[in-house]
Amino acid sequence: MVYMGKQNWLSILILVVVVAAAYFIVQSVRQSTQQALQPIQQANSAMQTQVSDLLHPTPTIIPDPVTYIHEVRALARLETIQYSVEKVITAETNQGIFGPLFGDKLLFVAHGVVIAGVDMSKIGPGDMTLENGVLTVKLPAAEVFIATLDNQKSYVYDRDTGLLTKGNKDLETEARQAAEEEIRKAAIEDGILDIARQNAEAYLDRFFRALGYEEAIFVTETP
Repeated sequence: MVYMGKQNWLSILILVVVVAAAYFIVQSVRQSTQQALQPIQQANSAMQTQVSDLLHPTPTIIPDPVTYIHEVRALARLETIQYSVEKVITAETNQGIFGPLFGDKLLFVAHGVVIAGVDMSKIGPGDMTLENGVLTVKLPAAEVFIATLDNQKSYVYDRDTGLLTKGNKDLETEARQAAEEEIRKAAIEDGILDIARQNAEAYLDRFFRALGYEEAIFVTETP
């Protein structure tokens, strides 16, 4: 068995104390460094956020507090059918041989709503006759009341602008206007007015029968 002298034990104890002190000093320096760098890191993060906001700004919408009402009308529209329509519209300018330099072209995906029915305010006293319990009603022609875009679903899919132009600022507006007209035409071509008239007749037939009329005959005006 080997016995260690007091001097050896003292040397080992001093070594342990030195290592422990060195460890605590390193940890203290690391913590101090992190604390010192934390404000710099926060400032860097804030700077990155500001740069991102500058490159990708969020638009601010400020409506005018003054509202102008131009017209008020009483309506008696019987809405009987609604279509949801999707159309892809291509709008372009300067697409000749200089198109890559001065041209502007966009693809607009339009989602819209078309509502049709019968305007009951157009029915006058002479348009309804009763004979032998049979009610004859002359209905106005079915018409489209609303043909509008759904702005939450409509969007510009792609846009290609020439190298030497900033693009036509009115091109998207023109595409939206054309889209509304195309949506209206598509619904009419699909027969929305015929369905609107049929639904109006079915609804009014139930209504007149509930009022006590035995039979109702509908005569529709030619558009």
